[in-house]
Amino acid sequence: MPLMSVFGPIVGLTLFTIVLALIAAWAEWYRTQMLAVAAGVSAVVLLVATFLLYRQASARVIAQTALREVDARVVSIVDSAMDPIVAVDEDQRVVLFNAAAEKAFGWTSAQVIGRPLDLLIPQRFHTLHRNHIRRFGATGVTSRRMGSEMVLTAVRASGEEFPIEASISQHSAGEHKFFTVILRDVSQRIRAEEALRRSKDELRELGAAAHNAREQEQSRIARELHDELGQSLTALKMLAASARETAVGDGPTAAKLAKIESLLDTTVASARRIAADLRPLMLDDLGLIPAVEWLTEDFSQRHRVACELDVEDPELRLPSAQESAVFRIVQESLTNVARHARARHVVVRLARENSGLAISVSDDGIGFSSDAPRNPNSRGLLGMRERAYLLGGEVHVASGPGRGTIVEVRLPIESEAPRA
Repeated sequence: MPLMSVFGPIVGLTLFTIVLALIAAWAEWYRTQMLAVAAGVSAVVLLVATFLLYRQASARVIAQTALREVDARVVSIVDSAMDPIVAVDEDQRVVLFNAAAEKAFGWTSAQVIGRPLDLLIPQRFHTLHRNHIRRFGATGVTSRRMGSEMVLTAVRASGEEFPIEASISQHSAGEHKFFTVILRDVSQRIRAEEALRRSKDELRELGAAAHNAREQEQSRIARELHDELGQSLTALKMLAASARETAVGDGPTAAKLAKIESLLDTTVASARRIAADLRPLMLDDLGLIPAVEWLTEDFSQRHRVACELDVEDPELRLPSAQESAVFRIVQESLTNVARHARARHVVVRLARENSGLAISVSDDGIGFSSDAPRNPNSRGLLGMRERAYLLGGEVHVASGPGRGTIVEVRLPIESEAPRA
């Protein structure tokens, strides 16, 4: 048997064994390296995870610290607020009660926190207030003023009630809803308003009394001018006429007497006009409507301006002071038309309006701009406003260049039975 035929398989087997040994050695080396790599990767991952956890924990600590600082700042701001602030949860139990609220209500925060809001509200308003907050919570509106048409009422720890103004807001924290009320004690303002109202009422009463006294004095003077001076002047006129008849033969004397008689006629007419301006006697004798009719007719004759009178109730009678005020308002309106309007036509209307009287004087004159400066010496409109104010009424003036003027006055008056 040749030597190579025997040695060949041995060499092949040896080579194969060597290859297997090399493969096994390489596999062991690879496994060792993979374990080393895996260990390294695991270490890196662990380090990264540790770093991330540390950073997250640090951020959480920082956030919690900032949140505590914000909470402390908010609490400080709320406590330093000058207005009482009260917050309640959705069950309307108090969760916040600042220092101003403690001062206003007389309760400490510890006494109020966790108790129903009803503690701060008069008992008669409990149901109404609860329903109001429920309806507000259902609207989704962030905030609004409470009781915008009126002043609300709260109650102190002593049981004393006091007026407040308040605004309410709502916000949600998770599944919970909270309501915050900022309120203000307006006791001093209400007292000041009441004092001002009483003062205005007293001034109105004083002004009305002065107005009545002035009207009575003017009526007395008008009566004396009409009766005493008028009668005296009429008697003088009759004497002058008689003397003129007896002095027919004396031309100069008769001429002088005729001149005196003419002068007396003018004086009598002036006395009657002055008396009528002071107080038309027909206002007392016949009533408001005849006096206004005379006024419009006299205006037309004096100023050659057509004046139409529209009266809803010809039998209208009012208390004396009110009739005088209505007459003077119409008189002053017509005087303003004569002085400033250059009108050709005027309409005066008197009509009942609910429980009051509506007076309107309109003209087709040149009008004026409401923004134009007023003449400081012109007190016509001021006088009308004063008379209307004394009766609890109001005056409105509408005008414009070239559009005429409308003066509207509304007086809350009551009718009076006809006087004998």
